[in-house]
Amino acid sequence: MTFNGDSVAFIGAGVMGEAMIKGLLHQKILEPTSITAADPRAEHLEALRRRYGIHTTTDNVAAVTTVDALVLSVKPQVMGQVLSELSGQVASIGLIVSIVAGVELNTIAESLNNGRVVRSMPNTPGQIGQGITVWTAAPEVAAAQRQQAQTLLGALGEQIYANDESFLDMATALGGSGPAYVFMFMEALIDAGVHMGFSRRDAEKLVNQTLLGSILYAQQSGLHPVQLRNQVTSPGGTTAAALHEMEKGGLRTVLSEGVWAAYRRSQALGAKSD
Repeated sequence: MTFNGDSVAFIGAGVMGEAMIKGLLHQKILEPTSITAADPRAEHLEALRRRYGIHTTTDNVAAVTTVDALVLSVKPQVMGQVLSELSGQVASIGLIVSIVAGVELNTIAESLNNGRVVRSMPNTPGQIGQGITVWTAAPEVAAAQRQQAQTLLGALGEQIYANDESFLDMATALGGSGPAYVFMFMEALIDAGVHMGFSRRDAEKLVNQTLLGSILYAQQSGLHPVQLRNQVTSPGGTTAAALHEMEKGGLRTVLSEGVWAAYRRSQALGAKSD
């Protein structure tokens, strides 16, 4: 087994930290007694302890004292504080996995005096095991630890390994923030349906299933999105009229500019954590 009795600590037990814990337990990769979650919210920790049977603590240093692997799953804005707190405490840990946006491998390694660091960017659908994570590893991470990292991140869904760390900020903008773009698109379609006369409940069902079915069809067909779009777009038809208005409104440009804004922000967050 990838984790042969090894224990894992999570510093930060928010949405993504809990999602990974849930996935690891559901897939029987780890036993509850092998997991420790640290978080400043005592009530939240108590709920996690009751829900999953894991160890919990509000003390970050206590959480990492006897573990074999560490997952950093805090907000980027507090990462500097966490790294300072754990400095000198985790030098012997075999694997450190960060899911914190923007914070570079070197920053983590130097702050913690431990080069065995994996940096990753998962996304929100990981909460139901349907996410995708882009990750990379420092040269000091041995093959066995890379396999452990792959197993940890696999608890959230699919994954892509990147040889170049620069792809992590790109992944943050495209995949990490991507669900929010989709949700806004869904919201706009639902509102349009309500404006035309559908009940909100029916509009939501129509939009949700249309998006889900379209994605599954795209995956199974293997066709390029342009080919798929052309299948639906008859000359002079309703779809052509709709797409003409969207193009005229600059939908593609706005989406692209939004992704680039997220990319620049990811880089800025990393700079602040240095």
